Amino acid sequence: MEIWQLTANELRQKILKGEISAREATESHLSRMDQVNVKINAVAQSCETEALEEADLLDDKRMRGDELGALAGVPVTVKINVDQRGYATTNGLQLQKDLVAKIDNPVVNNLRKAGAIIIGRTNTPAFSLRWFTRNTIHGHTKNPLNPLVTPGGSSGGAAAAVAAGIGAIGHGTDIAGSIRYPAYACGIHGLRPSLGRVAAHNFSSPDRFIGAQLMAVSGPLARTIEDLELGIQAMANHDHRDPWSVDMPLKGKPYLKRIAFCDSPEGIKVDPRIQKALRAALKKFEQADWEVDEVKIPPLRSAMENQLVLWMAEMDKSAKHLVAKENDPDAIIIYDRLRKISEYKSTDQIMDALQERANLTRKWKKFLFDYPLLLCPVSCSLPFDDLKDLESEGHFEQIIEDQILQIGLPFMGLPGLTVTTDRNENRPVGVQLVASHFREDILLDAAKLIAPRFDAI
Repeated sequence: MEIWQLTANELRQKILKGEISAREATESHLSRMDQVNVKINAVAQSCETEALEEADLLDDKRMRGDELGALAGVPVTVKINVDQRGYATTNGLQLQKDLVAKIDNPVVNNLRKAGAIIIGRTNTPAFSLRWFTRNTIHGHTKNPLNPLVTPGGSSGGAAAAVAAGIGAIGHGTDIAGSIRYPAYACGIHGLRPSLGRVAAHNFSSPDRFIGAQLMAVSGPLARTIEDLELGIQAMANHDHRDPWSVDMPLKGKPYLKRIAFCDSPEGIKVDPRIQKALRAALKKFEQADWEVDEVKIPPLRSAMENQLVLWMAEMDKSAKHLVAKENDPDAIIIYDRLRKISEYKSTDQIMDALQERANLTRKWKKFLFDYPLLLCPVSCSLPFDDLKDLESEGHFEQIIEDQILQIGLPFMGLPGLTVTTDRNENRPVGVQLVASHFREDILLDAAKLIAPRFDAI
């Protein structure tokens, strides 16, 4: 087995024991990047020079006997929509190609403090707006499992990189599935943490508006659940520079092994292969002595609709003129179609959406108090054909419908975890686990019962 094929846990242990050096680990992953990135375009910008310097510094620390962090010497990638000093925070935009960060985003800072070696910055669609990854500045990211299938988005580059062995852990962001969906599409695992769990802020730009503040989070993607656990451990250090950051322990109180099961949210038709995966996962929980109830979940459609209202209000305020100025053909089409689905008209809609958020969050917190874990689909469809959202308006509307769990759950700030269960056919399939706020530990515990280990492609 080559070094780049090792998990983050395996890499860390070998580096701590001196079996391999951080430089060797970094060189192996950089070589892998050189080999495969030309085909999949997952990494928009290499950090080779800095990565090797950081690896040498870490090796020096180990030789001196200094304490090393949770990700000591582990190569990782960072999404190109977060600040990393010395690099442009493009967010997939020509308009931001010269927006070079002077200060690390807190999530990047936490990865550095944990000893992670950042080897590259991963691609995202323009404005991080889609579940597909293509833009005019960095190009088109392909799914390493199947180039005809989307790699997901907006963290499509992060998922494709991890799946292909470019870094053991990828950083992603999720406002409406941008971690969970790319993990699903590329056949790996992805954790969307609770609002406030992972501190994040881009010092290169003004603060975002209220919708994004309440719903956008950073989190890890990986090929094993144990690596997700390492990733969240590294990312989750409290940082006062993020006003939403909460200093909460990663391990919560003991919980009942009681699971709610839903394979048809809001009565939407779900692909039979997804339903089969859900039933197989359910059986594993039953064998592990979890109490299982098939239930109707709290409202999701109103959460999705209100999430879309806040999106469009923010875009009308800050991005409408930028979409025209950027002139990215994909972004123009997607923005136009979103407006037709959810046109923002007045500030009353914002006030109503925020009022409804409290009501829906209350209902979901009560539900997740009664059932500490929810097992449900990631999406109601198998991973989409690449660029399907650019086809007819009907296709776009169906995608929005199929993504109700991706769009709706972040409206309440809830954590969710995509577990890929099968890569054997031409499209991967997986399930989603959901828990209450700051109970990522339940998600990770449960995922270990059902998640296979996946090697890099």
